[in-house]
Amino acid sequence: MNEILWLVRKTLRSTFRKKSSWLVFFGLPLIGIFVSMLIYGNLSGQTLRVGIVNADGDQALTQDAIRFIQGLDQVKVTMMDEEGLRDEIAAGKLDNGIRFGAGFAESLQAGKPADVQVLSVKGATVTSYVRAMLNDYLGNVASIAQATSGDKAAFDRLYDAYLQSSFKVSAETLEDTSSIKYMTYQSIGFLIAFMMFSSVNMTELILKEKENRTFLRLLTSPVSARTYVLSNVALNLFIMLLQIAVTLFFMKNVFHIDSGIPTGELFLVLLLFGLAAISLSLLIVAFAKTTASAGALSNLIVTPTCLLAGCYFPMDIMPDAVKRISNFLPQHWLLDTINKLQHGETFGSLYLNLAILFAFAAAFALIAIYRFGRNNDTRLFV
Repeated sequence: MNEILWLVRKTLRSTFRKKSSWLVFFGLPLIGIFVSMLIYGNLSGQTLRVGIVNADGDQALTQDAIRFIQGLDQVKVTMMDEEGLRDEIAAGKLDNGIRFGAGFAESLQAGKPADVQVLSVKGATVTSYVRAMLNDYLGNVASIAQATSGDKAAFDRLYDAYLQSSFKVSAETLEDTSSIKYMTYQSIGFLIAFMMFSSVNMTELILKEKENRTFLRLLTSPVSARTYVLSNVALNLFIMLLQIAVTLFFMKNVFHIDSGIPTGELFLVLLLFGLAAISLSLLIVAFAKTTASAGALSNLIVTPTCLLAGCYFPMDIMPDAVKRISNFLPQHWLLDTINKLQHGETFGSLYLNLAILFAFAAAFALIAIYRFGRNNDTRLFV
């Protein structure tokens, strides 16, 4: 035990003697929070910029649907062609776009409205409001069409009565917490990526000290190879604990982001993922022969998996095939756990997610141990 503590202290001093290490391990997660605030901080209450493409001509029902969208609160509508719509969305000049295809009015009058394309690069963050209100309106019109069974005169009479009807509505203003949840989700997504890269950087010290012969000199002392590896794991875990604690502290007390999750539960979930990240870093080092190859492997594994799991972009904008692939990644299960906790599920009810995260950590660790034992180039480490 004394040898492990001595090695941890030695590595800590040598690592954090460089000012850049402080930025890499603690500064980057805070930058991730700041970026999330820039993306989602002004989301609540702003006017949505909506572009509409009408490929159905001057059909009355289609025009009424467009006027309905124009009448929504905090929505600014611009009519344009399809090419212009995609260009404006890609350039960030529009939040989302809506396309009414040819024959839309006819399908609506038949009681089976054709799907309306809602386009956006920002996911459900900006499309949910317009989509929900439009679907409700179209559902009412389709119900009228189904009730009249193709009788145009009856449909026109009921539809006119529906348009002219007045309803008394009592409204109360509620605080919109969706932007806070998105900020939390994105901040944790960036933290996940930085945790994984930090873990690989710390585990790479094993290869660095082997390359510069420091490891062999340590073996001439009472320190064994197993003790050396255990000290690296302990150091990795200690730095990860600090990363999580510092990030959560700044989120809550400096940036004033309320995640909607008790801090203790969020800390435990992140720590469990941290174990999986450490095990994965050991696995990468077990298959790498040099620090250069370890760095290449980490870039090849961490960046694409974080992208597929939704660490950089909301999963709502991902295709279904990508969503299915993400089920095989530990990052997905961490983000899924956080999302469910934010939606009110209890910590104990998510035992399956927690068990899967632990299974990832155990599987990576066992494969790394096996690889260390079988590889002649690395068997000095165990």
